Amino acid sequence: MNLILWRHAEAEDIAASDLARQLTTRGRKQAQNVARWLRARLPDDAVILASPAARTIQTAEALTDQYRVVRELAPNASVEAVLEAAGWPDGVASTVVVVGHQPTLGEVLARLLGSEADENGNVRRSWAVKKSGVYWIKSRERNGDGEAVLLAAITPDLV
Repeated sequence: MNLILWRHAEAEDIAASDLARQLTTRGRKQAQNVARWLRARLPDDAVILASPAARTIQTAEALTDQYRVVRELAPNASVEAVLEAAGWPDGVASTVVVVGHQPTLGEVLARLLGSEADENGNVRRSWAVKKSGVYWIKSRERNGDGEAVLLAAITPDLV
C-alpha cells in the first residue's frame, strides 16, 4: 500500500470556528502546485480522504472532486484513526491520500518511520510537516516483517 499524508495548505488564522477556516490566496496556490505534482504520479484508482475542515476539503479539491470526507480525520485526530481510515498497512486501496492536520500527520510519520532520540534521550513523538507538505510512504514486507519506507517528502517550495 502507498500512504500519502498531505497537510492542508496555508489557511486563514481566524474564522467563526476552527473547522470553518479557509485557505488563503497563498494556500490555494500551494495546494494547486502540490496537486499538480501528485496528479502526475497518482494511479487512477487512488482513494482521497479528507478531514471535515474547510481547509482540508479545499486542499483535496485542488487535486480532484473525487474525495471522501472522513469525520474521524478532524483536527486532533488520533494516529490510530488515520491509520484505520487508510486501512494501513493493507489499504482500503493500493494508494490512499489522507489530507489532514498537524500534529496528527507528524505523529503518524513518527509512528510509521520511527523516531530518533534528542541529545537528552527523549524520543521525538511527532515530525514537523510544512503546510501543503506531502510524505509518501509505502508498506512492504521484508524477511517476514512489515515495514514502512519513505518514498518522497515534498513541500510546496520544491514543486
